[in-house]
Formats: sequence, C-alpha cells, structure tokens
Amino acid sequence: MAAGNTIGTAFRLTTWGESHGKAIGGVVDGCPAGIELTEADIQVDLDRRRPGQSSITTARKELDIVEILSGVFEGKTTGTPISLIIHNQDQRSKDYKDIKDNYRKGHADEVYDLKYGFRDYRGGGRASARETAMRVAGAAIAKKVLPSKLNVIAHSKQIQDVVVENPDFSVIEDNPVRAADAAKAEEMVALIKEASRSKNSLGGIIEIIVQNCPVGLGEPVFDKLKADFAKALLSIPAVVGFEYGQGFAVAHLQGSDSNEMEAGMYGGISNGQDMVMRIALKPTASIDVGGRHDPCLLPRAVPICEAMVNLVLGDHYLRNQSTRFDKLS
Repeated sequence: MAAGNTIGTAFRLTTWGESHGKAIGGVVDGCPAGIELTEADIQVDLDRRRPGQSSITTARKELDIVEILSGVFEGKTTGTPISLIIHNQDQRSKDYKDIKDNYRKGHADEVYDLKYGFRDYRGGGRASARETAMRVAGAAIAKKVLPSKLNVIAHSKQIQDVVVENPDFSVIEDNPVRAADAAKAEEMVALIKEASRSKNSLGGIIEIIVQNCPVGLGEPVFDKLKADFAKALLSIPAVVGFEYGQGFAVAHLQGSDSNEMEAGMYGGISNGQDMVMRIALKPTASIDVGGRHDPCLLPRAVPICEAMVNLVLGDHYLRNQSTRFDKLS
C-alpha cells in the first residue's frame, strides 16, 4: 500500500522525518549515474529555504546542513539510491507542551489523530513544512538531470492588495519577501510586520515561470504535465489553489482571445513555449498558539515551489527519453 511519501515515477523522491525528530531525510532513486554532485550543490538551494532568514520569517534557527550518505562516489552519482539527511538542531519542543492535549485550529493535528489514532503535536510532526527541506534537496539533484537552458523562476506576486504587475526577476533575491519588484516588496514587508505585531498572519499568491522547457514533456490522459504540476504544488503545506496559463481568467474570455495566448502546453504536453503557473497560500494557521511560526509563508515558499516544479520536470524529462525508438538507438 502506498503511503504517500514518494513523488515521481522515473525520478523518485521519498522523504522521511518530523519537525521535532532527530533528523529529516530523503532518498532519491532513478538518478542516472555519472552526474557530478556534491553537498555544496544541494546546500545552495537549502540556504534559500531555511528558517530564520529575516525578521519576517520564523525565529527557529536551523542551518539545514545536508549530508549525502549514499549514491555518490568521488563526486559523481553511481546510479544507486542517493540518501540525504539533515539533523534538526533547534527543535525547542517545550514550546508546544501547552497544546499537547488540544488540537490547533487550522492544523492537521486532528485529522492525523483521527487517521492514525496518534499525533505528534510538536510543531506539526510529519505535517510540518519542515519536511519541505528535503523536497528542495531532492530538486537540487533533479536540476542536474535537466537541460542547463531550462529555468524555473518563482516570486511572490501578491500579498493582500499589493500586486506585482511588471516583474523584474533580477531583484527577487534582493528583498526578504522575494518579490520581483523592489517597491512592492517594501509594501509587502510592511504588511507582514503589521500582521505579526497584531499576532496575525497573511497569505498570498506565488507565480512560477518555466522557461526553455523541452518539447514533449508530459504523458497522455492521467499523467499530463499540468496534472502533475498541480499535484506537486498542492502538496505543499498551506497551498489552497492552483492555476496555469490564464487560469480562472478564461471565464472572462472568448475562444478567439484564449487561443491567441500560449499556455506552454497542449493536451498536458509541453510545446516549447514558456509556462506560467500560480498558487494561492492561505495565511499561516498558527496565530493564537505557542511555538515559532512564519507570519507569512510566501518568502520561504518561493524556493519550495521552484523545487516541486523541478521535481516534476526532472521526472518527466527522464520518462520522455523512452517514448520514441529513435531516442533509444
């Protein structure tokens, strides 16, 4: 019976561990042999996701130092499972003792208890976004499989009424909210700080752009590229909505308008055009309980969104290698 801890078919990532356990980890299977890979390659992306980056993220301090336990020899992948581990350092489980016997509003505590008859109340346990560190680590390896010209960019598009209309991707990493507009970023930061002072939280919209995607990624019917993107992105904690291309705006269009706008895929298979997706994240549920939490999830969710898209692309890129006989000969 599948337990829902693995994503991918040809390139697979399984994650394990809990927010306040000794460690979190992951196993990547299906990565081809002979790819240059070091812990430093993975660490670059983990540093973008780690907690404690700024005054608008959780105060939990985790360096998220990754260690490769298997699958790499003399700096190259061996074709065998790549096992990764990150040791937790700043759990402070005592912060959650007051909610040991109470379900937290808006959290998965209650349904975990109903499903398993047991729950790890310390920071959400397995349901915590702490688990997403391993998604980012696995995606760093997936990027090694993909063509170098392919590029995945995510940015904070909207928080409340502040919307980035003309994104400048060059400034995304220059501000703590990861917005593609320096002026809008300042407004977003001010909103988050005000919400935090009021012991409240904010949600928003993240936009993801895929540039220079190879043609032909995606499988017919159930494994369409858009379907796998949707599943991957909706699996991120707090994500409550997904759209690609014009998304729900098509309700206002006619066919003559819609057909002129490229969405990057037809029939769920990539056509070589750039793809644009957006996800909606709800405000952080932790507003009236103990523990340490992000007042807004968007800043650290940006690299997580990029990771999930790269995991899907890496998987479909490898799957696509066997779709035509001339690719095998």
